[in-house]
Amino acid sequence: MTEVNWSGTHAYRAARIRRPASVEEVQEIVAGAPRVRVLGSRHSFTDLADSAELVDLSGLPADIAVEDRTVSLGAAAKYGELARVLQAEGLALHNLASLPHISVGGAIATATHGSGDANGNLASAVAALELVRSDGELVRLRRGDPDFDGVVVGLGALGAVTRVTLDVEPAYEVRQRVFERMRWDALLEHFDAIVAGGYSVSVFTRWGADVEQVWVKSRVTDAPEEVRDELFGAVAATVDRHPIIGLDAVNCTAQLGVTGPWWDRLPHFRMGFTPSAGDEIQSEFFVARDRAVGAIEALRGLGDRLEPLLLVSEIRTIAADPLWLSPQYRQDTASLHFTWKREPEAVERALHDVEAALRPLAARPHWGKAFVARAADLAPLYERLPDFVALMERLDPRGAFRNVWLERRVLGGG
Repeated sequence: MTEVNWSGTHAYRAARIRRPASVEEVQEIVAGAPRVRVLGSRHSFTDLADSAELVDLSGLPADIAVEDRTVSLGAAAKYGELARVLQAEGLALHNLASLPHISVGGAIATATHGSGDANGNLASAVAALELVRSDGELVRLRRGDPDFDGVVVGLGALGAVTRVTLDVEPAYEVRQRVFERMRWDALLEHFDAIVAGGYSVSVFTRWGADVEQVWVKSRVTDAPEEVRDELFGAVAATVDRHPIIGLDAVNCTAQLGVTGPWWDRLPHFRMGFTPSAGDEIQSEFFVARDRAVGAIEALRGLGDRLEPLLLVSEIRTIAADPLWLSPQYRQDTASLHFTWKREPEAVERALHDVEAALRPLAARPHWGKAFVARAADLAPLYERLPDFVALMERLDPRGAFRNVWLERRVLGGG
């Protein structure tokens, strides 16, 4: 099999890939496979999804259904697809990731997120889900059920999630503005005010002489916009920008304060266009929100080693949630994201440096992106990990959904 992930940086090792057309077929495949994993939209950068047999759920109908203040849909549906349906119904999600190309099921399984001091990650919007256990049984769980908070960010280890129900709210509009060339001392001194200055805020840098860009996305209200030509010394951009210096902004959502629907402003990249650079490796680490400035200062000390390998780095904030394996479990966080050039060996060396610098701050890695920490390093960071392991053993007693990545990064057996 020659399937690769989104950026072509990982080739899946499975002997075959199955594409069922119904939930009943999923149940039959899962129950009969000795080892199996489910593929999302292939936006993970590691062997997280690898197994002897892979299941691609994109053949299942999206069947998007709105009811009251929720929407239910097939887990393989992409956020961009869902957003257009919601917009037609006058509804919205609370947030979106930087690109709308990712599948709902894969995003929530790895606690993928957007940004905003008051905004939880995408998994925090899950109100219910359905998954196929390794014995083929279809299980339905709702928020408030005893196992629910352990199942949502499940890393693909508990079963094949086939359907998800998400919270929705009335549709809203957003505008975004970009500010350029902020001094480091301004960011460090005014970090709280900067990230609180919009509904969703992203800080872009390559850890060089200055902060290259600050993207501020604001929900449109009845109050007139306060247009400013600077932000703590950074000047307002006069043309649309791409987060990666030198790339054409045509792939990016509109800026310059142009009002647009939530789904076409909260992501950085437009549906139907290549997100980010494409040919890249990604990593991301989360620290408690009150440790953000310390983490930024620690990484600045590595700037001369990081900058030559980086396309861009992004700093964001995310609100706490109750989900056991979420990096935001019971703590507001700041995220430090790295979009690396496709140089795997050099990136791995850099990751050792980054993780060493952030280790005193108890940084948690993004489950779907590249990192070098092993299970023994991560276990102290997740107080509900023993409960998650017990849940795995109960929902998947034959270990059908276990794989090398899970043993090495979570369970400690590899």
